[in-house]
Amino acid sequence: MPATLSSTPRIAVSATLIALNTVVHATPLLLLAVIKFLVPIAGFRRFISRVLVLIAESWIAVNSWLMQYLAGTDIRVHGLEKLQRRGWYLVICNHQSWVDIPVLQQVFNRRIPFLKFFLKSQLIWVPVLGLAWWALDFPFMKRYSREQLEKHPEWRGKDVEATRKACEKYRELPVSVMNFVEGTRFTEAKHDRQKSPYRHLLHPRAGGIAFVLDAMGDMLNAVVDVTVFYPSGRPDVLDLLAGHIRQVEVSIRTIPIPPELLGGDYENDESFRRRFQDWLNDLWARKDAKLELAGTQGPIAQVQEPDRL
Repeated sequence: MPATLSSTPRIAVSATLIALNTVVHATPLLLLAVIKFLVPIAGFRRFISRVLVLIAESWIAVNSWLMQYLAGTDIRVHGLEKLQRRGWYLVICNHQSWVDIPVLQQVFNRRIPFLKFFLKSQLIWVPVLGLAWWALDFPFMKRYSREQLEKHPEWRGKDVEATRKACEKYRELPVSVMNFVEGTRFTEAKHDRQKSPYRHLLHPRAGGIAFVLDAMGDMLNAVVDVTVFYPSGRPDVLDLLAGHIRQVEVSIRTIPIPPELLGGDYENDESFRRRFQDWLNDLWARKDAKLELAGTQGPIAQVQEPDRL
């Protein structure tokens, strides 16, 4: 569904409106972020954090309205009824396009806590965005390489412990931690290069969510497993701005966190690591089978995952 020259005016209008919406919301957000940084009073910072989330949710709501009414995109969702506004969730999803992000934001905005991503600690120094992410309480994690740990074995476990401390604020402020476990968007070239065993997915990477569960496992209520499907094929952002994406299907499953996946040492315990990877690979195989059936049977909400693979 490539954008054509005739789509240019519509793309320009859509991009301009999104840019204006971003300026309108980013200005007070950044001003409050500076105030939060300068006033190190815990109660005051918690209040500012709630206001900042309200601003971010408003920004998403306007963008979602533009996507729905200006672009004419129909997002069909199944499985939201089991989720709640005040909950603690780990959200995982297949990653097909940059369009996935505004789709997920529209689906979950004001229905579950604001989606947040674990970020590398170095990203806090990114101009403007680093301050905004910090102000919105995105968790920054410090990871050590194998080489660093070999030189400094006393650092082992410090990354998880530091993240646990950073996430203590979430005991008072519910959160949804978002993770695209494939680590990158799907393309046929990446699929072939990986020799992925799945038809519609790349290899899932277990380390990231193992880290989240290790740091936050006692807080989280459930894993929210999301499958995004584009019946007309994988789009890009220009397709969205041009109004070429007529329909998106989103299937949501709420999965209890298996007790055997909590409290283990993913990096150093080979048995635990294999058990964790087996769980995620099985989940991914079921997702792949669901996408395969959706391509022939659709809609994805009516496709039942197989009991056995």
